[in-house]
Order: sequence, then structure tokens, then C-alpha cells
Amino acid sequence: MNQVEAFWGTLSEYLEKMSRLSTIKYKITDFVEIVIISFLLYQIMVWIKNTRAWILVKGIAVLLAFTLIAVLFHMNTIIWLAEKTLGLGVTAIIIVFQPELRKALEQLGRKNFITGVIPFDDTKGTKERFSDKTVQELVKASFALAKTKTGALIVIEQEVPLTEYENTGIPLDSLISSQLLINIFEHNTPLHDGAIIIRGDRIVSATCYLPLSDNMEISKDLGTRHRAGLGISEVTDSMTIIVSEETGKVTIAFGGRLLRNMDSENLKNKLVMLQNKTIDAKRFRLWKGRRKNEKENHS
Repeated sequence: MNQVEAFWGTLSEYLEKMSRLSTIKYKITDFVEIVIISFLLYQIMVWIKNTRAWILVKGIAVLLAFTLIAVLFHMNTIIWLAEKTLGLGVTAIIIVFQPELRKALEQLGRKNFITGVIPFDDTKGTKERFSDKTVQELVKASFALAKTKTGALIVIEQEVPLTEYENTGIPLDSLISSQLLINIFEHNTPLHDGAIIIRGDRIVSATCYLPLSDNMEISKDLGTRHRAGLGISEVTDSMTIIVSEETGKVTIAFGGRLLRNMDSENLKNKLVMLQNKTIDAKRFRLWKGRRKNEKENHS
């Protein structure tokens, strides 16, 4: 009998609490907040899973597990150390995750959230990144270089400007042709060392220095040229065509990944996909105008 009374007492308390909750007035902003927080948490989890931050998170989880065990078993020394280092935890996390945080912020900056919600211009047009002739010349030059085992590093700019790396090389501003590309990377020529940067249908700079990837999972049979191509793909959204000097194989670096042993058809398809990514014509004109002003200021 006592158990039945206890059950009904618990049930009545639960129903009373539910009735109180039903009287709470919810606003539309409450649901918006839930959606935003859910979206942010999901994006953070996906970001952690797809980067090396996942390994670091697992390391932090191990440390937290040790701290929890110390609390349960009253290990005073470990608890004291944990308390003293807790204040520095946030700073330590920022330092340890610095490369990953920088990459995440760069990826966030590439997303057109603001321009999608607040259009800066009513007359939006689209423009292809480069012409069909540029695609043909790049494919032709890449496999001509591969046939003679001539190393090459060709970086194709997308949304993220490559001005920082462009300034490390020699400015060209030349129309793209397979003959010019082959001549640039020919051995013992003044421009063969380093990478070239392509913007639209023009080669804007040669002998450029690129950041090297510190990815430890990259194959040991790949040299500095592949590590440089992978490095620039990790910090920008560019696509890099890499021709191996040792094997004559053509590789693509894109999105922090290497696509090896490409044939001419696969390379052409990748370039066409890149070409068909339309860009905002107004933004292109604004950026072009800004570059022109920068050049005039430098001169």
C-alpha cells in the first residue's frame, strides 16, 4: 500500500511540474536560438572530426578522465595541480589549437553568409573563372611536362586571394599557353624554380614560394613539391597541379588532399568543375579595381 501511495505521489508531482511548464510562454526567438546553437554545435563537431583537432580533443579527454579519477579517489596532489593549471587551460587550448582555429576562421570567412543575407548590389551576374582554352592549355602542358619528367607546380586561384604568395615571385601577367608553361618549367631556365600562380586566364606570377604542409601522413615517396602543393591547399581554396620530376605522374592538391595518378581526362574534368563555379561579377569587378589601385600605389 505504501508503494502505491509513493507511486501516485511521485506521479502527481511530475504532472504538477509539467503543468507549470505548460504555462511558460515561448517566444519565436527561443526557437531561433535553439536552431542557431544546434547548428553551431554541429559545425564544431564536424570541424573537430575532419581536422587534426580530433586527436587533440581525445588527448584532452584522457587528461580530464585522469582528473576525474583523481577526484573520485581523493588524490590531493593531482587535484591541486589540476586546480592550478585550470586558469591557464583556455590560453593553452588557443595555443595548441592555433593552426586549426586559423583554418576554421578562414573557412568561415569563405562562406558567403553576409553577402547572401545582405546583398551589396542588386545587379548580380556570373562569370566563369577561366575559359575553355585555358583548360585545354593546362591539360596539354601538364602532360607534356609529365612525358619529359619535368617538375611543375601550377596554382589556380579561386575565392581566397593569393596575393601574399604572388608577391614572393616574379610578376608576369601573361596569357596562358602550353608553350609558355613548358618553357617556364624547363630545366635551367630563370623561372623554373618555384610555383606559378594563375588567376583567371593569366599567369600572374612565377617562382613563388608556397607554405609546406606539416601533415605527417603524407607518403614518404613524395617530395617538397607535393608538400608545397598540399600546403597551399590547406590554407586556401586553390587547386594545384603538381608534376613529379621523379616519376612524371600528375597530382592534384585540393582541399588539403592529394589526388594522385591523374590522367588527362580526369584533370580536364577537375578543371571544368573549377571553371563552372560561378562568381559574383560585381565582386569580381570590385576586387579587380582594388588590385589596380594597389598596383598604382606601389608604382
